[in-house]
Amino acid sequence: MTQTIARQGMTRRQLLSRTVAAGAAAMVLGTGFIAAPDAAWAYETTKLKPETFATLVQMARDIYPHDRIPTENYVEAVKGYDSDDAAAEIEAGIAALDAAAQGAGFANYLDAGWEADRVKLLRGMEQSAFFQKIRGGLVTGLYNQKAVWPLFGYEGESFSKGGYINRGFDDINWL
Repeated sequence: MTQTIARQGMTRRQLLSRTVAAGAAAMVLGTGFIAAPDAAWAYETTKLKPETFATLVQMARDIYPHDRIPTENYVEAVKGYDSDDAAAEIEAGIAALDAAAQGAGFANYLDAGWEADRVKLLRGMEQSAFFQKIRGGLVTGLYNQKAVWPLFGYEGESFSKGGYINRGFDDINWL
């Protein structure tokens, strides 16, 4: 099999990396519509280009990587940037990120978009206002979603249920 791949001008590593990238990447359909081929989520952009939004979602996954959090929660966390107020800044920031990826596009960086390479690019721009805006917005946009709380063992607020003292304040089993 390795010989067949080599004759087509593609190494086994490239084949595997592209297969992984194709399975994980969002698919852009038509104008403003993004759908994931491997999950049950879709989003229709209104102000951002679909490619920009897909890159923004990948950026969010790389800034706060959690394998157990589905991509649709990252979409939910960044969809507030698809607005009149933020669109120009986001488009410019993603364009700068793509330029730093040497024209390959941040989401597709180095064929498969290896996480370590994308993180290196993000570290290079972590002092920028764009990066700080996205990172800061993700703190609340991602972790304030009730759907992700059970993944971290958080049971939600306790005041309405009598407080933590009478409701197992010491039942943390992961410390």
